[in-house]
Amino acid sequence: MKKITVIGAGNVGATTAQRIAEKELAEEVILLDVLEGIPQGKALDILQSSPVESFGSKIWGTNDYSETKNSDIIVITAGLARKPGMSRDDLLLANADIVKNVTEKSVEHSTQAIIIVVSNPLDVMSYVAFKVSGFERHRVIGMAGILDTARFRTFIADELDISVNDISTMVLGGHGDSMVPLVRYTTVSGIPLSELLSKDKIDKLVTRTRNGGIEIVNYLKTGSAYYAPSAAAAEMVESIVKNKKRIFPCSVFLNGEYGFENVFCGVPVKLGKEGILNILELKLLTEELSALKKSAEDVKQNIGKLKI
Repeated sequence: MKKITVIGAGNVGATTAQRIAEKELAEEVILLDVLEGIPQGKALDILQSSPVESFGSKIWGTNDYSETKNSDIIVITAGLARKPGMSRDDLLLANADIVKNVTEKSVEHSTQAIIIVVSNPLDVMSYVAFKVSGFERHRVIGMAGILDTARFRTFIADELDISVNDISTMVLGGHGDSMVPLVRYTTVSGIPLSELLSKDKIDKLVTRTRNGGIEIVNYLKTGSAYYAPSAAAAEMVESIVKNKKRIFPCSVFLNGEYGFENVFCGVPVKLGKEGILNILELKLLTEELSALKKSAEDVKQNIGKLKI
């Protein structure tokens, strides 16, 4: 890829741009924000780390969308962050306006780009970007499941005192309280998690995963998570840029899959150079499908609050 734009120079955006540059996933990385000086200063700081970190990507900051022209990938992180006592849904209307605006301006200059949405509430903001951009559904993807899955893997590894690299799992559904960690598909080097932990302990890990974001918000008090979210976004970018065809849980527009219509929801997909190459339909148990349906309905209810 020649050019990747990250919109929003806050903690998530700046760290995402840093990871993309350090991994040399593009020749040019543009960090854009409405605040003058912020993207320029942060991008320059990242660039000055290149001799130490030994990466050759060029990165600069701007307030001008014309400088993002012909971007191959656009990562949208712009929006208000959660504060203590605030749910993702509280951000709905304010961030919908922001994402609508940045999508309109960015796709005007990059008609063939792939959009990755990170702004919260994630699934609804992905829907906004999809509708506003007019892009095909394989080119608008929400980052959520990778982050939620990483949190679940982290908590399992900590509980069992093992390497996170030996844990395979997947979290589906909306990026919120109704997300659906698939315990039945969770293994440790091929060993089902249910053989290593009691149901009670697994349930506690599932609950902690669902509350993973707010746990960090409550610690920080004036901000929200950005190291893990940026790592998850960069992993998506890498699979697209290198055509790795990785299987990830991502928020995508469903058009009949899993029995859902006209909604963004986290499901397993194959990510490659064209964006979403395939949507994988797992054979879910009745209770798993019911939980996924509830999660999708929660997203649909919030989509219904928008004027799009």
